[in-house]
Amino acid sequence: MFDIIGIILGIVGFIVLISIKQVNQYQKGVKFRLGKYVGLMEPGWRLVWPIFYFYKKVDLRVKAVDVPNQEAITKDNISVSVNAVIYYKVHEADKAILEVEDFYYAISQLAQTTMRNAVGQVDLDDLLSQRDRVSENIRSVIDKATDPWGIKVLNVELKDITLPEEMKRVIGKQAEAEREKRAMIIKAGGEVIAANNMAKAAKIMSEAKGALHLRTLQSINDISSDQSNTIVFAIPLEILRAFEGFGKKLPKENKNEGDKDK
Repeated sequence: MFDIIGIILGIVGFIVLISIKQVNQYQKGVKFRLGKYVGLMEPGWRLVWPIFYFYKKVDLRVKAVDVPNQEAITKDNISVSVNAVIYYKVHEADKAILEVEDFYYAISQLAQTTMRNAVGQVDLDDLLSQRDRVSENIRSVIDKATDPWGIKVLNVELKDITLPEEMKRVIGKQAEAEREKRAMIIKAGGEVIAANNMAKAAKIMSEAKGALHLRTLQSINDISSDQSNTIVFAIPLEILRAFEGFGKKLPKENKNEGDKDK
């Protein structure tokens, strides 16, 4: 009699032990009774009686889906290869189990088709220069499609955009031409500023008496520091006029002195 009770208690204890299930803090359990959904299991130890009950754990942490390279054609008919990574999180564990068979695989497939469609709606220049905007468009489309599955898409990042070799050469030439254009614009702007400054300096020197002579002497002093230089000096017109005035004044003074001697 006691042996039978011991066996029964042992069987009951064994069943209880195997019925204890642990749900971690970052998980939730989706519980079924005879195949019918009955509720969620919170983190901790929970009893799930065998045969009658079944459960499945769902990880609630942020997950990353690596989308492989996808061949796509841009709006301006240029073939590119694009890959991306998607960050998502399950926020309703019951929907993630009940509404879709394998939500990880489903998100990956949805991301591939969405990425090809998004690339086909933009030009190559926009795809390269506005990568964040294209990524946000992909994220919003996937997030809307996965909302019935209880999944929130947090972010989509385009990792790499591969172009054909001939297109790389064309873009390189375009970038070089753009740099040359900017260099010419900067050089022309510098010449305009220099010309304005020279015009202002010339105006100041023409209005100030003796400024031109001082500038001439300064230039001669700078050139004369090198003994190998030969200086051809053109006398300014003002100096010639000064000598001319001096020459006219000198005979008049001599004539006045001769009159005094008489």
